Amino acid sequence: MSNPRVNLIIGIISISIFPVLVKWAPVSGVTSAFYRMFFGLVFLLPYVVFRRKFTVPCAALWLPIVLCGIIFATDIAVWNLSIHYSNATQATLLTNLSPVWVGIGTFLFLPDKPGPRFWLGTLVALAGMVILIGFETFATMRFDLGFGLAVLSGILYASYMLISKTVLNKIDIVSFMTVSMAVSSVYLFAICLIFDHPVRHFEPVIWGVFVVQGLICQLIGWLTISSAVKQLDAKSVSLSLLSQAVVTGLFAWIFIGEKITLQMIAGGVVILLGIAVTYSGRSKSNA
Repeated sequence: MSNPRVNLIIGIISISIFPVLVKWAPVSGVTSAFYRMFFGLVFLLPYVVFRRKFTVPCAALWLPIVLCGIIFATDIAVWNLSIHYSNATQATLLTNLSPVWVGIGTFLFLPDKPGPRFWLGTLVALAGMVILIGFETFATMRFDLGFGLAVLSGILYASYMLISKTVLNKIDIVSFMTVSMAVSSVYLFAICLIFDHPVRHFEPVIWGVFVVQGLICQLIGWLTISSAVKQLDAKSVSLSLLSQAVVTGLFAWIFIGEKITLQMIAGGVVILLGIAVTYSGRSKSNA
């Protein structure tokens, strides 16, 4: 069996380039999300068909798998709306409360209860997020529609992590991803049509960005993250995904010239420290 922590690192790197690619492609965020799902599915289907890797889910699994597809797609759409009604910084911070919601959900509904080390690591990592975005931004957040949507995005993300964890214990990753991405694609396409988001007449470079998003950010990213979720607990994986903010900052610096300040470096270090606290002291059996 592959190393879940290596898979998690690959997954985080793969999904962290998505915000940079979105900036390169000046199109609707919902359109971008649709093509990310669609092209991810297009790249996966030949493998599923020709290698006969698809297992039809049992009747009891169809509902949670479909829910995962809808929840994941809704999370992306809600997150983009939260940016529209507030700003990217506030939306990013509030969405990244997802480890807290995962911890609460695990405590209420799953047998693997979070321990003190998880809560300590979460507090440290969230403090790192506050440092990264700046205390002034944190102190001036407005409790408006954008705030509510960003919090909802974090709850949806946490719900996806918890539900997918229970499903992945009962079905292989490829079959789960095939169904969930198909559902997400149809769902997001319907949203694009209903709310008049563009789905065609793009320049070749934009199509190229969509293809990269589908192959790297969605297919490679979430195949490896799902593999990690299957072998690790959802709490630690959700906390580890906070490091996406650090990796995205590095990609933005390398590819689009965004500045990296000492404050951002300090925040990134604290985030990684919080993640390390959660993983330290674990037995190998948990890996």
